Amino acid sequence: MTETARVVLLSRPGCHLCDDARQVIAGVCEELGVGWSEVDITQDADLERRYGEQIPVTMVDGRQHDFWRVDGDRLRKALTPA
Repeated sequence: MTETARVVLLSRPGCHLCDDARQVIAGVCEELGVGWSEVDITQDADLERRYGEQIPVTMVDGRQHDFWRVDGDRLRKALTPA
């Protein structure tokens, strides 16, 4: 991962969908040389309240991109200049 994370995965421990999302995000970001990070929403009451029913949530450039499932092709398109 690089210092600047364009992609943020909002997750929680023990979430199998989060495990799947992490793999897709890591693969796409590595392929494109894009930084990503992960945030455990259980450590932030506001994030838990806002996103608790949608986990995992993928944020791209500060905006919600996906929730529940991550589509690798869709994420790749969002991260690739037009």
